Amino acid sequence: MTPPLFLVSADALAATPLVVDGPEGRHASDVRRLRPGEDVWVGDGAGTIVEGVVATVARGAVTVDVVRRREIARPAPRFVVVQALAKGGRDEDAVESMTEVGVDEIVAWSARRAVAKWTPRTQARWESTARAATKQSRRAWLPVVTGPATTDEVAERLRSATLAIVLHESADQPMPAPPAHGDVVVVVGPEGGIDDEELGLFRSAGAQVCRLGDSVLRASTAGVAALSVLSAATRWQ
Repeated sequence: MTPPLFLVSADALAATPLVVDGPEGRHASDVRRLRPGEDVWVGDGAGTIVEGVVATVARGAVTVDVVRRREIARPAPRFVVVQALAKGGRDEDAVESMTEVGVDEIVAWSARRAVAKWTPRTQARWESTARAATKQSRRAWLPVVTGPATTDEVAERLRSATLAIVLHESADQPMPAPPAHGDVVVVVGPEGGIDDEELGLFRSAGAQVCRLGDSVLRASTAGVAALSVLSAATRWQ
């Protein structure tokens, strides 16, 4: 079984001895109840992973003996998903699953038909969800969470992307082959759908309007499905 991953600052990861404290230390010592001799991974969320062994355990902290340090390059191409806000926690479900399959940036979008509203608590929940999913999936890179973006700001992201895709249930075009490098930006609309004005703006920004098979997917699953298709053609080979 893969050892658990804990995330610390870059300074803490470079320090000698390597100490995991704060919330991560409390989780390691008090929740997971790690013991000396157990294998662990410690990362900074920016490409560095330290493989080590627990040396000592105190209340709220563990000290790790470093066995190996790995530098993992940022994956290419870079996957950005513009995720419309959704009610009932579905947007958090999307953040969790997209992080596990490799999203690099999640941009919250206040779409016209979105019912949910962005608050500071939403930002905190999305960031916490992405962090937990990064640890669960043993990722070296923590995705960036930004927003809320306006429709005009989303159009600018699409305009500057190497490949821009808008998922839409009425589209005829399948997902295109992704590039090897650059930003791939995918827009996922709200449960009520992307309205015609938004869709027209995104088309004029250079986006391709595509569909994923014959099923109509929820806002919480569409981004995950798109990332899986894109990853299968690039990163998962």
